[in-house]
Amino acid sequence: MDDLKKMFDPIRPTASRPLLGMTILVVEDSRFTCEALRLMCLRSGARIRRADNLSSAARHLKVYRPSVVIIDIGLPDGSGADLIEELHVNTPRIAAILGMSGDDRLRDIATAAGADGFLNKPISNLALFQETVLAATPSSDRQFGPRVIPQEVIEPDLSAYCDDIQHALELLRAQPDGAILDYVAQFLSGVAHCAQDQELAQAATELLAANSGRQVQTAHILSLIHARMETQMAI
Repeated sequence: MDDLKKMFDPIRPTASRPLLGMTILVVEDSRFTCEALRLMCLRSGARIRRADNLSSAARHLKVYRPSVVIIDIGLPDGSGADLIEELHVNTPRIAAILGMSGDDRLRDIATAAGADGFLNKPISNLALFQETVLAATPSSDRQFGPRVIPQEVIEPDLSAYCDDIQHALELLRAQPDGAILDYVAQFLSGVAHCAQDQELAQAATELLAANSGRQVQTAHILSLIHARMETQMAI
């Protein structure tokens, strides 16, 4: 009887794995950021699913009901704030909805849309990640009593960063303009900042700020990406 009871008892969090039993859907287009979140979920006991745009997130949410949804504000097919607002008003509501961005100024936009919390990229502090998720989670789903506060700093493999800049390279090779070029600049600025690649982050920020004559900035970014890809292949 005790064995049968254990089979149907919900999985409960523990002091060292405070997110045990949770399923987290991450809506994020950067593989580098997703890899950081995957490692954090693994160390915290949570299961993770990933959607890289709003359309993919909608397909996930038709089939699965996650405990927590973490949504990047800047996505290739729209604003993550729109998805936050949609999930916030849905009944029954997802237990915890978090906004996420490398631009802390978007925190207010996420909160206004209905987010329960906000993660500021780059995300590397495991304790801060756990605390932000738990603060947004109903008390009935949390572990009571003392909790281990991890000192670990998460450092994703740079191969995920190479995947991101390769994706940007493919988009730039298609000679985008307008909104798509803005998206590429915003995407590169964010992922380069997370990877502490300040040179590429600055170049992407300059491209995003340019009102016209963006060929020079685009060519500079292409040269920087090629240099990083060549270095990675040499390694």
